[in-house]
Amino acid sequence: MMPLGMANVGDAGTIQKITGRDEVRQHLAELGFVVGETVQVVSEMGGNMILSVKDSRIALDKTMAMRIMV
Repeated sequence: MMPLGMANVGDAGTIQKITGRDEVRQHLAELGFVVGETVQVVSEMGGNMILSVKDSRIALDKTMAMRIMV
């Protein structure tokens, strides 16, 4: 298990755990980042990551991505 923020472009994995305060976890869940869901790193630029989850592309900053364990 590693933080999604450390993954490379093109890497994909299944979300194992989401850390952080309840409101942070709730916000990520609303975006589609839930345990058991597959997520892929599409690109990375300027400290932001473009992630593909549930047929959507979502931009997260590195600190948020570090809370998602794959």
